[in-house]
Amino acid sequence: MEMLLPLLLLCSAFGSTQPAVYFTEQFKDGDAWESRWIESKHKSDYGKFKLTAGKFYGDSEENKGIQTSQDAKFYARSAKFQPFSNEGKTLILQFTVKHEQKIDCGGGYIKLFPADVDQEAIHGETEYYVMFGPDICGYITKKVHVILNYKSKNHLIKKEITCKDDELTHLYTLILKPDQTYEVKIDNEKVESGTLEEDWDFLPAKKIKDPEAKKPEDWDDRETIDDENDKKPEDWDKPENIPDPEAQKPEDWDEEMDGEWEPPMIPNQEYKGEWKPGQLKNPDFKGAWVHPEIDNPEYAPDDNMYKFQNIGVIGLDLWQVKSGTIFDNFLITDDEKYAEEFGNETWQKTKDSEEKMKKSQDEEEMKRHAEEEKKNDGEEEEDKESKDEEVEEEEEEEEVEEEEQDNESEDKTLKKDEL
Repeated sequence: MEMLLPLLLLCSAFGSTQPAVYFTEQFKDGDAWESRWIESKHKSDYGKFKLTAGKFYGDSEENKGIQTSQDAKFYARSAKFQPFSNEGKTLILQFTVKHEQKIDCGGGYIKLFPADVDQEAIHGETEYYVMFGPDICGYITKKVHVILNYKSKNHLIKKEITCKDDELTHLYTLILKPDQTYEVKIDNEKVESGTLEEDWDFLPAKKIKDPEAKKPEDWDDRETIDDENDKKPEDWDKPENIPDPEAQKPEDWDEEMDGEWEPPMIPNQEYKGEWKPGQLKNPDFKGAWVHPEIDNPEYAPDDNMYKFQNIGVIGLDLWQVKSGTIFDNFLITDDEKYAEEFGNETWQKTKDSEEKMKKSQDEEEMKRHAEEEKKNDGEEEEDKESKDEEVEEEEEEEEVEEEEQDNESEDKTLKKDEL
């Protein structure tokens, strides 16, 4: 595996402790990545990745990653590394994503698999440890997935984490700690954090409603009661709709053919709705009855929810409608500081230049579009002027013809008079 930052350069930041780096991938050795990232054979028509920095970038070489290249395709490639367990250690997954195609619907996430997974058989239902990263579909779905496998079942995070939806490169980081807490960062800034037990449904609830408890029969939870002295007015009951007094039977109405004529109904302005007695405060009101809770006998704390015993494969297993997403700068480590510095030396280092290049391209595109519109407007104006000239010429020809016809008519009249 390749490393962007020699560990020795970073040791000064960590003291003498050397971070454990389990996996890195920056695609710096040309097409050699294809031998490391194995394509699944579960389907015969998976989409192809290509190595590129894209249409805009901060550095044409440093920003090369693998890009989805075919629309409306599933993609499935994975890379293997030395297996490890994160028991007692922090687990950090980090990578960059660039949706330069203005993605409409598709995934930009990664999956972490057990070391013994069959890479050539990976597909959407293959069991994994972690699924993490952005997912966009339309205007509604724009979220960061954090799905963790616990006891062979996938659990989605209960919080909504919004992902970036522009066309620039962004850095996504997931941190799982042995104290059962987590943190999600985008562009090296924390966007969410909490505990595994509170933000996932790994465990049964600590408390449950007491099955033996029942609301007392004499418990009065009515805050108000009817006023027994309040009586409905005698003139209250009015029909909701009445016949239209201004309607008249059509003159051509045939009762034998059309049946008996009835005027259409209109809303009754005097209708007051259903009468209800006034309300008084209930002197016997005891408040809302709260069902007592007891300890859930099925609940048992688990200090190992964060732990994955045999991590060994990272993969891209996703679907995209419109292709063009670039994945790069993969990192799996146990050191938060190292991950942050890695992000600074990859994403942060070139992001301003990338944004500048993108802005320049956008301005050029806007300028080109404006020139085309101006050209089209000019051609339309020329067409209009040409048509106006044609109309004028036709009108002049018609006038000449009419004048010649008038002259001929006068000549005929003179000759007739002479005769």
